[in-house]
Amino acid sequence: MSDLFEASGILPPDAPLADRLRPRTLEEVVGQDHLLGQGGPIRRMIEAGRLGSMILWGPPGTGKTTIAR
Repeated sequence: MSDLFEASGILPPDAPLADRLRPRTLEEVVGQDHLLGQGGPIRRMIEAGRLGSMILWGPPGTGKTTIAR
């Protein structure tokens, strides 16, 4: 929590569009159901509290940063 906006989840109106539209939860991520959906490997690791290191690779705009956060 480096500032008020980050702490409250409210972004300033001049924030980049990508930041304002970025999903905030795994449920908001569109696609990647085979990884994030019920029974998917990443979802199972998160639910078990055993998330290890992983490499997320792919073209821009596919949700790598969102999933990592």
